[in-house]
Amino acid sequence: MAFWWPLIVLALAFALCRFLLMLIPPNVPSIDVDASDVLEDGTQPKENSFIYIPSRRQTDKVQCYEPATMKYLGFFPTLKPDEVKERVAQASKAQKIWAKSSFKQRRQFLRILLKYIIEHQELICEISSRDTGKTMVDASLGEIMTTCEKITWLLSEGERWLRPEYRSSGRSMLHKKSKVEFHPLGVVGAIVSWNYPFHNIFNPMLAAVFSGNSIVVKVSEHASWSGCFYLRIIQAALAAVGAPENLVEVITGFAETGEALVSSVDKIIFVGSPGVGKLIMRKAAETLIPVTLELGGKDAFIVCEDVDVSHVAQIAARAALQSSGQNCAGAERFYVHRDVYSLFVDEVVKIVKSVTAGPPLYGKYDMGAICMQEHSERLHSLVNDALDKGAQIVGRGSVGNIGEGAFDQYFPPTVIVNVNHKMKLMQEEAFGPIMPIMKFSSDEEVVKLANDSRYGLGCAVFSGSQRRAKQIASQLHCGIVAINDFASNYMCQSLPFGGVKDSGFGRFAGVEGLRACCLVKSVVEDRWWPFIKTKIPKPIQYPVAENGFEFQESLVETLYGLSVWDRLRALVNVLKILTEHNPPANIKRRHE
Repeated sequence: MAFWWPLIVLALAFALCRFLLMLIPPNVPSIDVDASDVLEDGTQPKENSFIYIPSRRQTDKVQCYEPATMKYLGFFPTLKPDEVKERVAQASKAQKIWAKSSFKQRRQFLRILLKYIIEHQELICEISSRDTGKTMVDASLGEIMTTCEKITWLLSEGERWLRPEYRSSGRSMLHKKSKVEFHPLGVVGAIVSWNYPFHNIFNPMLAAVFSGNSIVVKVSEHASWSGCFYLRIIQAALAAVGAPENLVEVITGFAETGEALVSSVDKIIFVGSPGVGKLIMRKAAETLIPVTLELGGKDAFIVCEDVDVSHVAQIAARAALQSSGQNCAGAERFYVHRDVYSLFVDEVVKIVKSVTAGPPLYGKYDMGAICMQEHSERLHSLVNDALDKGAQIVGRGSVGNIGEGAFDQYFPPTVIVNVNHKMKLMQEEAFGPIMPIMKFSSDEEVVKLANDSRYGLGCAVFSGSQRRAKQIASQLHCGIVAINDFASNYMCQSLPFGGVKDSGFGRFAGVEGLRACCLVKSVVEDRWWPFIKTKIPKPIQYPVAENGFEFQESLVETLYGLSVWDRLRALVNVLKILTEHNPPANIKRRHE
C-alpha cells in the first residue's frame, strides 16, 4: 500500500492543478465589427426601405430583400470569371503564408471567433432572420449552437487529428516506420446554400483554415446580404491573430460565378441540389479536383408502436416544421406503426394547429417565411398532387398578420395523411413545413418504405426498445442515423455529415471532414537509420541470379506462410540460397 500512496497523491495533485487552470480565463482579445449598416434602427436611407419586386432574370447585381416583409436590403456585385480567378489567386498567396502558422495561432483565431459569437448572438441571429425569414430561435439552434460546437471540437481535438498518424508497417517492412501526414490542399472553394447563411459559411471555413488552407466561399444569391456581413467577423478575427489578408473571401453572383470558382480552386465543397451538384462534378472533372457534395435529402422519421406518443409527436413536429422553408436537416417522410397511427396523428395535429407563421422580427411567431421566391408554388403543387391521388389534409397551422407584398412568402404548416409512394410529396424533396404521415405494419415493411427513395441523407428511428431501433436503423441506406432522437448527429461535431445516392458523397464535419481539406500523404522511413538500411538481396540484384525466382518464392512463404512450420522451412531455403554462389541467369544462358 505504501507504494501506491505517492502515485495517488501525484494523480490528485495533477487533477487539482488541471482544475485550477480551467478556472483561469483564457486571454482572448475582443474584436470590433462594424454593424451600423445592417442594424434596423431607423437610420437607414429611404432607398433601402421600399418593397422589392424580384426580377426573374440574372443581372450584374445580386439584389437582396427580407423574405418575411419583402423589404429591400441592398445589392452586391455579380463577380465575373476573371474577378473570381483574381480573388482565388490572392487567397492562394495568403495560404502559402498561413500554411506555416502554428496550431496555437489557429486556436487563438477560433477562440476570438467563439468569444464574438457568444457575445453577439442576437445580432448574428437577427441578420440571419432578416435575410432568410427564419425565427430567432431557429437561427440560434441552427446557426449559433452548431457553429459553437464545431469551434469547441476543433479547439479540443483538431490538432490531434491533423498530426502525423503512425501506422503498422507489415511483416516485410518491420525495419520501417510508416505514417500518414496531413498537409493543406491550398485554396478550398465552397458554394453554399441559403438555408443557414451563418453556419454554411463558418462550417467549411473553420475546417479549411484550421487545416492550413485558404477558402473562397460563393454564397447563395438568396443570402448574400448576411454572408457579406459575416465575412467581416471572420476578417476581424484573422487580423487579430496576424493572419495574411485575403485568407478568407466571400464572393457573390450567380451560376457563372460558381463555375469560375470550381475551375480555379484546389477542392470544391458544394451544398445544394442534385441537379446543380452534377454540374459541379462535370466542371470539377476538367481540373480533376476533389469534390464534396451535400445535396439534400428526404429523411425518414420512423415511429414504432412502443413509444411515448406525445413525446415523439413534439419531436416530429419540430423535425418537420423547423424554420419553415429552411429545414434542410428536417424530416420529410413520417412512417408510424398502425397501432399508434391515429393517436400520433391527433397529437401532431394538435401541435400544428397551435403554430403560427409570420414575420419573425415583427411579432411572436413560431415559424418564419419561405426564403426563395416562388417556392410556395412548388409546395402547393406537391400538396395538390397528393390530394388528387387520395391524400387528405387533417390539420393546418395559421399565418399571422403579414403585408400584401409578402403573402406568397408563407406556407401554413400542414399535416397530410393517406399518403403513398406514388405521390410526388413522398418522393421529391419538399423543403417546406409539410408533414406527410404514412402507416406501416412491420419492421420489414418500414425498412423497405424508408429505403424507397433516391435520397439517402439521414433518418430517425423511435422505439421503446433501443435494440429494435438500432436494428431498423442498421438496414437503412443513408449516411446519418439518430436513435430515439432527431438531428442530434449534427451537434456531435466529431461525426462526419453526408449521405449517399442523390444526397451526394464525401463528408464534412468530424475527423473525415477535417482531413478532407488535406493532402493525405503516405511516408515511409527507416526505423533504425543509419544502422539498418534497405539492401537488395544478392539473388535479385542486377543481373538477376538463376535462382532469383526460387528465392522470391521462399521469401514470400517465409513472410506470409499460414503455419509456423511452413515459414521456418521456407526461411531455411532463403538462407541456403543466400549462401550459395549462383551466376546470373543471362551469363549461364550465354555459355549454353
